[in-house]
Amino acid sequence: MDSETAAWLRQQREDRGWSKAEMARRLVQAGRESGDTSVPELSGMLHNIHRWEREGGISERHKLHYCRALGIHPSQFGLGAVDEGADALTPAPCGETGPAASPAVVPAKRPAAVAGQADPYPPASAAIAYRGRQDPLPGEFAVKQEVTMAAHEGSDHAAEHEQNGIGEATLEQLRTDLVRLSGLSSSGSPLPAFQDMRRVRDRVYRLLDRRQRPAEQADLYFLAGCLNGLMGINANRLGYPDAAEELIRAGWAYANIIDHNALRGMLRARLSYVMYWRGWYAESRDLAADGLRYASQGPMGANLHLEHARALARLGEADAARQAVGLAHAARESGYSDDLVEIGGEEFALSRATTYSMAGTALAEISGDEREAAGELERAISLYDEGPGSGEQHGFASKALAGADLAVVRLRSGALDGAVAALGPVLALPPAQRVATLTARLGRVREELAAPVFRGSPQARDLGDQIEAFDREAVTVGLHSLS
Repeated sequence: MDSETAAWLRQQREDRGWSKAEMARRLVQAGRESGDTSVPELSGMLHNIHRWEREGGISERHKLHYCRALGIHPSQFGLGAVDEGADALTPAPCGETGPAASPAVVPAKRPAAVAGQADPYPPASAAIAYRGRQDPLPGEFAVKQEVTMAAHEGSDHAAEHEQNGIGEATLEQLRTDLVRLSGLSSSGSPLPAFQDMRRVRDRVYRLLDRRQRPAEQADLYFLAGCLNGLMGINANRLGYPDAAEELIRAGWAYANIIDHNALRGMLRARLSYVMYWRGWYAESRDLAADGLRYASQGPMGANLHLEHARALARLGEADAARQAVGLAHAARESGYSDDLVEIGGEEFALSRATTYSMAGTALAEISGDEREAAGELERAISLYDEGPGSGEQHGFASKALAGADLAVVRLRSGALDGAVAALGPVLALPPAQRVATLTARLGRVREELAAPVFRGSPQARDLGDQIEAFDREAVTVGLHSLS
């Protein structure tokens, strides 16, 4: 019995926060990518992992697959601590020590990061490493990790052994996870939220790889569509619009499979938002209009009308934009509900406060409507201060986004003092919640501060300096500092 290797394999897996089922999935993928046509299926690989982590005895072929899955150099297999530097991410074939690596074991190439952005695939330790989040004490982290791993393994084992499909217990747990993650997307820091969403989504994918009854398969497609949408939202917050678009389109594919109109509408709204902030206003308008074919009432209908209004206003279609704002308010108060509203969270059920905030943002793009825009944004901030209404949840950055937009409107009217007041709560946000969508809004504030009327103003210069300092501590900048 090779107890040292067994303990090392278990430690490497747990250090990455992976369940045995996740480790099996990654090993199967690694084997297939290396051209190993005899790699076992998931169930067989899972059985092997149970045995290897108890007895050791792993073959040289599977050591190679572990090298690929763990992202380590083969010379590090079976050793203690693994260096997460650049060399560890480009392993050579097992048994070789030179720098060259054969195509069989070079890890799958990662997409290139967009210029000026962080690596879109930070290491597993990033959840506690990026700037703005306090590292837990070693003992605290070890306890949390042990408890979390035990919970994940319990769920995986139960799902594997439930008879007649995946079973109601597994579906109930996944639905509970979705509700929790929707709330976490609204209230938590985006990077750990994204990682948690990916863990749950990967579990849904593993279940979809098994034969399911049609009704259970439809439930899983719904969960996969929702989770990809949530991941896309958080990818965009972290500064990766390309990844956000890809994730949201993946969710759209699942919504189409099950012909789910509310989910289609939600995903169109999210993609319209991404396109707008990329400066692709015509695409944003068209996506929102397409989404309204599927969801025109209730919170999601209001969301789509407002995305439509914002893009229309930016394209110079002022009357159509004003009309869309009116339709949004009517849709939000219609009393309509669906299964997305029942999930809850700002991403699935737009709050009244955010309805006013988005309306103000749209009207701010229309020359001459600054007063109306300011009124909508001030109403939004007042509602945020009152707290969520029944069945509502406010996003962690929602009030800050409204404050940034209000500052833009006030600066356009020359009210520098008013802009400073609006930005006070914004600039006080902790670094972990200074997301890319917020720094983009503050970029517009800086553009207004560059207007001739503010040149030579010490107050304007000081506000610009504060925004620059805010940007330096944003979560996306913190990701750059990761090894």
